[in-house]
Amino acid sequence: MPKMLLSFFLATVLAATSAQAGYEYPHDITNKISLLRTKSGAGVSFVDEEWCLSWRFGIETNNLVDWAMYPEECEGYIWRYMLGCQYEKDSKVVTEEAYEYAKNLNLPYDGKIHVWVFDIDETALTNLNHFIPKHGFRAKPSNNEHALEESPALPATLELYKKLGTLGIKVVFLSLRTEDLRTDTENNLRNVGYETWEKVILRPDSNYAGTSLEFKSGQRKKLEESKYRIVGNIGDQWSDLLGTNSGLRTFKLPNPIYHVN
Repeated sequence: MPKMLLSFFLATVLAATSAQAGYEYPHDITNKISLLRTKSGAGVSFVDEEWCLSWRFGIETNNLVDWAMYPEECEGYIWRYMLGCQYEKDSKVVTEEAYEYAKNLNLPYDGKIHVWVFDIDETALTNLNHFIPKHGFRAKPSNNEHALEESPALPATLELYKKLGTLGIKVVFLSLRTEDLRTDTENNLRNVGYETWEKVILRPDSNYAGTSLEFKSGQRKKLEESKYRIVGNIGDQWSDLLGTNSGLRTFKLPNPIYHVN
């Protein structure tokens, strides 16, 4: 397929599917698809669709754990999944189930503050606007780079956040972003609709030697050893959800782009 025709096709599909899903992608992503293809240096493959679908099933169920970025031969599949409506639909299924669980909670009042832990990148916020113009999907921006440019809310997660507020459940944001990015991160959250929260917990600095799982487990333990009870926990990485003090129930959002231990 010629380059111009391929770019036009993808832009048309993206515009149609985003409209169908009821939202628009930020930062005029449709006009940057050609730039992504040029920067990535790779064509969009339309082969092995079934294998890539099976691979994504494996990583989302945590059966395939030894990976950092998706297989190169799945470039085309990842484009269609992330830029079409399926990624948003899958995210919405997760957050709708989370709300159904939350609204049926019957917790006794014992002086504990009921909180829900939210990861930030690819959970509260989506960083597609960073991947597409700068990296292509096969290069993972650092947590620090994410905060240098404002990212939009993942629509399904923002909707869950608002619904949890009506139930009296407070939100704690827990992220691998570093403390020096607090102002930028908090401003970004507020600007896209996350107006209030109980806490935003960030890494002290980039020299932290532990894994994401270790850091987040430790921070959740501190929460529950004080005045909080974690009633729910949502993230795009298994390291957001496994470990200790993970909450009464966890919810995994899709992320077939990159993996964090």
